Amino acid sequence: MVTSIAQTVDAWFETVDPKREAALRAVRASALKHFGERSEAMRYGMPCYTRPDDATPVFAFNSQKQYISLYVSPRVHPLHAEALKGLDAGKSCIRFRRPEQIDLDLLDRMLADSAKLSPVT
Repeated sequence: MVTSIAQTVDAWFETVDPKREAALRAVRASALKHFGERSEAMRYGMPCYTRPDDATPVFAFNSQKQYISLYVSPRVHPLHAEALKGLDAGKSCIRFRRPEQIDLDLLDRMLADSAKLSPVT
């Protein structure tokens, strides 16, 4: 896994492959829409987002060597199982080899569901 030493998401974007930047900025915009700017932080070497009542990241993304990875709660994946069919998806990770493969509408729906999750106790 590629991890960054960037201290902020803006600094992280300075290291992103320009061919991926527009897609990654769209992913970030969707995360900010659902979680707000105060939820954004660099954790585990990638941009992560939390909800105000829960310090555990509920969404993260990264630009890996071979793909873009989106990390969504495993509690949200089953809600979108049909839409995730055919994608390179694991328990909580969805991988895209090309930026244009990212379905931003699906991501937006998944993040909306993530924002509604109750904290894990």
